[in-house]
Amino acid sequence: MKLWGGRFTKETNQLVHNFNASLSFDQKFYEEDITGSIAHVTMLAEQKIISDEDKDTIIGGLKSILEDIKSGKLIINEEHEDIHSFVEAHLIERVGDAGKKLHTGRSRNDQVALDMKLYTRKEVLEMDKLLKNLLNSLLKIMKENLDTIMPGFTHLQKAQPITLAHHMGAYFEMFKRDRSRLKDIYERMNYCPLGSGALAGTTYPLNRERTAELLGFYGPTLNSMDSVSDRDYLIEFSCAMSIIMMHLSRFCEEIIIWNTNEYRYIEIDDSYSTGSSIMPQKKNPDIAELVRGKTGRVYGSLTSLLTTMKGLSLAYNKDMQED
Repeated sequence: MKLWGGRFTKETNQLVHNFNASLSFDQKFYEEDITGSIAHVTMLAEQKIISDEDKDTIIGGLKSILEDIKSGKLIINEEHEDIHSFVEAHLIERVGDAGKKLHTGRSRNDQVALDMKLYTRKEVLEMDKLLKNLLNSLLKIMKENLDTIMPGFTHLQKAQPITLAHHMGAYFEMFKRDRSRLKDIYERMNYCPLGSGALAGTTYPLNRERTAELLGFYGPTLNSMDSVSDRDYLIEFSCAMSIIMMHLSRFCEEIIIWNTNEYRYIEIDDSYSTGSSIMPQKKNPDIAELVRGKTGRVYGSLTSLLTTMKGLSLAYNKDMQED
């Protein structure tokens, strides 16, 4: 039985189910979905909307599902429409009627908005950590090459003498700005959409401030219609990643040029190079070329998301599944 199937008298055509389903994409949100549900039922019990006994039963069931997914004991299959349906179905199977109260005062619209925010927030922090490691590597090269003289270029022609430290310092500034952009995104996005319902809230006396607090948000979002249809933070994150990839691509372009026989500024280590099946003298900078090439894929994701969102009226539309 589907979460939305109350008024329907016919089963969904299998082709429609396959086309409509999002489980193949949103299954990666299983931990965020369960974390959000635990916060939701905790708040429901505090508000006396459900009993403490039901809360404990539901949370125990949710934690067991999370543990079984992580251990591989429970496999996420294509039988269900989305990760929310998958979790709820297995919860009811494990704990009975108490599991049916999980969805009280909640729509899949605010649920998926929450899952996406929790997941993206985690990815923003992970990206920031990776950039910090990259900056430390660049800083190490800079410190070791304060007196390493090299030509500076304009138009790929030798222009003025500089140091390698100065050259690497330019990339240091680029990636430092990238971290600043990620911080801005985090500050803007860290507000909780849960409690917005399908688009206009609910008649249940929810405590949205409490749910936001439990999930580490600064507070609840302020407009329920915007809450379920906002994907600005995803566009911003895609834009920030596109800029990061542009900086990485420029860096890799110089590695590729510097590694050529014509320049011979650097030699890429064998463990980070590939060869030729017919020309044994070749040592190819394939990894740097792949970073440069995959930049286009990230740009494509940004363009796709912008195009998906550009014509959508308020509030939620199924197009947003493509995010």
